[in-house]
Amino acid sequence: MSTRKPAPSANDESSQPKAAAKATPHIDSDQHPERLDDCRRCALWAHATQAVGGVGPKRAPIMMVGEQPGDKEDQQGKPFVGPAGQLLDDALKEAGVARHDVYVTNAVKHFKWEPRGKRRMHKTPAQREIDACHYWLERELASVGPRVIVALGATALKALLEDRDARLQAVVGKVLEHGGRHVVPTYHPSFALRAPDEPTRERAYAAIVTALREAGKLARREAARESDG
Repeated sequence: MSTRKPAPSANDESSQPKAAAKATPHIDSDQHPERLDDCRRCALWAHATQAVGGVGPKRAPIMMVGEQPGDKEDQQGKPFVGPAGQLLDDALKEAGVARHDVYVTNAVKHFKWEPRGKRRMHKTPAQREIDACHYWLERELASVGPRVIVALGATALKALLEDRDARLQAVVGKVLEHGGRHVVPTYHPSFALRAPDEPTRERAYAAIVTALREAGKLARREAARESDG
C-alpha cells in the first residue's frame, strides 16, 4: 500500500521550518527497513510527498545516480521525470546509449526543499542525509549489479565513493575504479540547464554526453569480456 501524501504547499504552515522545529520528525538512524516507504533513517521523509526509488532493468549494465528527487519527481514518484530528465534522455540518445540498458536512481530518495513564495525550491542534502540513504544505494548496487556507474553531480560522486571530500571538478572526464566497478563522473543535468551562461551550459551538456558515451563503451567492453570468459 502506497504511503504517498499530497504534495505539501510552500504556503502550508505545517511544511515550514518553524513548524518542523516544533514537531521533530521521528528518526531511527539504525533502522534497516525492507520497504523504502517505511524509511525513517533521516528526517527528509516528513516533508516529502513520497520516497522515490530507482527505475530500470533489474540487471542493467549501466546505473546512473543523481542527487535527489526534484519537485516533479516527488509528486510522480519516479526519478528524472522533470526538465533534467528530458535533458538526460536527449544526452543518452546523442551518446548512443539505449535507455533500456540503464537503471536510474538518486543518492538521496526524498525531496529536500525550502519554501520560496509559492514554490518548493531544491535544497542540497546534508552529508548526514547522504550517509543515511547510502543504505538504499548499497541495496540497489547489489541488486542491479551494474558494470558501470555514471555519477551525475557532486552529491552522487560523494555517495558512490563514500568520500565526503570528493571533488567533482577534479575528476570530470576521468574513469574511476571503486568497489570493482567503473565510475564515470560528470555534471548533473540540472547544472546544464541552469548554469549562468550559454557557453557553460553547452560545455556541461557536452561533458554529460561524453560521459554517457564512455559508459556505453565500458559496458560493452565488460560484456564482451564476460562472454569470452
